[in-house]
Amino acid sequence: MQITDIRVRVVSKESKMKAVVSVTFDDAFVVHDIKVIEGEKGLFIAMPSKKTPDGEYRDIAHPIHGDMRAMLQEAILERFQQLLLELPEEQD
Repeated sequence: MQITDIRVRVVSKESKMKAVVSVTFDDAFVVHDIKVIEGEKGLFIAMPSKKTPDGEYRDIAHPIHGDMRAMLQEAILERFQQLLLELPEEQD
């Protein structure tokens, strides 16, 4: 399975959630609403989730293996960093 497209929408530089991402696999399947979050140890991704009746959040879609999660996170964060370099600097 190959990642064929990554679309990043930057949300806020001031909040912990930095972007929302859609990833397309094999030009045939897309996963929306993957979040880029700034944590204590740096940026990471959070898979799309929904709130259950008992108040917990459960992933709607997620990688089964750690290797796939690492590959997905690396590709998303690389694209996110590229996009930040392409954005115009904010004027004071």
